[in-house]
Amino acid sequence: MYEVSINASFSAAHHLRGYPGSCAAVHGHNWEVEVFVRGATLNGTGILVDFRQLKAAVMEELSRLDHADLNTLDPFRDRNPTSENLARHLFTALSVRFAGPDCRVARVAVRETPGSRASYWEP
Repeated sequence: MYEVSINASFSAAHHLRGYPGSCAAVHGHNWEVEVFVRGATLNGTGILVDFRQLKAAVMEELSRLDHADLNTLDPFRDRNPTSENLARHLFTALSVRFAGPDCRVARVAVRETPGSRASYWEP
């Protein structure tokens, strides 16, 4: 089994509805995202997935979030835009693009601060 990953980042604001503390106020983060893709078969060049193709897909998804108030976006109108929910949202969106028998999204990790990470994957 092979696994490749790329890192990307975006900046956005959010607030946590129902949170009993300062995160209930609107604030921002420089979010870091790592996307892991797995597969058992390499192409004729010896590549699982072209890093440029993976990075372009991730950046397209992140462009929808960049410099936004995440709470105002459709995926987060009824769900807090936590790192956990962002990881799940990105996993779901990217799985549509990388869901073939040779290559699939294995996991998405999101950091809103250095030293703290939330990941989402499906068995």
